Amino acid sequence: MSDIENAKNALDGHSLALCRDGEIITSDLRGVAPMLSFLDNKTDLSGFSAADLIVGKAAAMLFVKAGIKEVYGRVMSQSGRDFLIRHGIECSYGALCEKIINRDKTDICPMEKAVADVDDIDEGIERIKNKLSFLRSMKK
Repeated sequence: MSDIENAKNALDGHSLALCRDGEIITSDLRGVAPMLSFLDNKTDLSGFSAADLIVGKAAAMLFVKAGIKEVYGRVMSQSGRDFLIRHGIECSYGALCEKIINRDKTDICPMEKAVADVDDIDEGIERIKNKLSFLRSMKK
């Protein structure tokens, strides 16, 4: 079985599953938090395949930065797909949508909004981190 198929099979019950040569890593953190955590901890994910519940442009930027080679999203936005393709990453999805919406289903996902007008990965990641910090501060 291919790495992407193994990752897709491992996704059940998790928010993210990564696979490379039979090694499987899963996370139950929500949104972009798993990939941010892996990047912050300098986890070597180069060459892994990723299966994620929701892949928007923000998540796509994190996958590109981490060196992921292939991505499957149960739901993937057009901007996420296009970003992955532009960076030479194979991608597939269960459903393709125009935009990722927020958890309240009232607006576009704040992470998607944060990176909508940027294509530079490092700038995008900085915007993602800033938006997360802001959102977390609002919950206190």
